[in-house]
Amino acid sequence: MKASLRFFLISAIGSFLLLSSCKKELVNSNQFLYSSYYELQSGKFIEYDVMEITHDENASVQHDTNYYQLKCIIEDTFTDNAGRLAFNYVRYKRINSSESWIQSDLWSTIVFNNKAELVEENQRIVKLVFPVSEFTTWNPNQFNTDGKLNCSFTDIHKSRVINGFTFDSTLIVEQENKRNLIEFKRKYEVYANRVGMVKKYYKDIQISNFDTLNIKSGKEIFMTLTNFGN
Repeated sequence: MKASLRFFLISAIGSFLLLSSCKKELVNSNQFLYSSYYELQSGKFIEYDVMEITHDENASVQHDTNYYQLKCIIEDTFTDNAGRLAFNYVRYKRINSSESWIQSDLWSTIVFNNKAELVEENQRIVKLVFPVSEFTTWNPNQFNTDGKLNCSFTDIHKSRVINGFTFDSTLIVEQENKRNLIEFKRKYEVYANRVGMVKKYYKDIQISNFDTLNIKSGKEIFMTLTNFGN
């Protein structure tokens, strides 16, 4: 009986330690967090076709539309003011493929405490939060002075075709969907696993009497992936 009891206790303790170890490994796993939707690696790049529309009923050109191409590259690492490892996020622009890329912005990005952060124009924005889940919500402006928003994930891990590219796993980051008498705001981004943002839809306009075609002022930005790599 004593030998059997001893064997039972040893087996139980061993099983507990094994389960604890497996659970810890799972919780710490990037696969479980799905942080690969915002994978940072030096040399990684994405190119986009961009349409940007500026509305101003008092301007000489009330609805000014610009088309250009944008290339975003993850470049060298550096240590930020908080002592964390961050990456330079460099943006290049050109009008079309016949022109050379010209650097337009030097931003920075980091993944820390399960948050993917991008500092653009000195504004730190939380782009994604991990783990990726339908229950995950966050305020992208928690580190800046812009108004509070409530971001969430939808269409998680769905396959999607973007501009002829097929991605097995994508998700949508819902940022804002608001419409009333005088304003219309619709903002979301699509991310592909191990690639990054593959599409952006940004519409923030002032309207009249609920009419989204009667635009007084505001901005629209539409970005679609055209190429990517390392």
